[in-house]
Amino acid sequence: MARSMLIISRQSPWAGPSAREALDIVLAGGAFELPLGLLFLDDGVFQLVGSQRAASVEQKDLTANLQALPLFGVDALFAARRSLAERNLDESSLALSVEVLDDAGLSALINRYDHVITI
Repeated sequence: MARSMLIISRQSPWAGPSAREALDIVLAGGAFELPLGLLFLDDGVFQLVGSQRAASVEQKDLTANLQALPLFGVDALFAARRSLAERNLDESSLALSVEVLDDAGLSALINRYDHVITI
């Protein structure tokens, strides 16, 4: 039986390779049908904003990869309500459908997975 894994992505898409690396782990796990989830926390919630203009900071746009997650069987996508609020991001403006969780929900989510990786 496969063990479940939660990937916590905490970096903005323009802060270096961490956001892409987290996404690569999730896509690889999805391709092997591992039960996994992806949580956007802290500056990681900026990955959910559309129209990234990644080329202006010499980064690759993650939007297409994020939208491909369901094709890889990755439907468990989450965002921290507090992280969104602290960055003045509105749930309705996100480019990806995610379940937005409060602090208690985040704690329950983390406890639900066998392994947790923070990137």
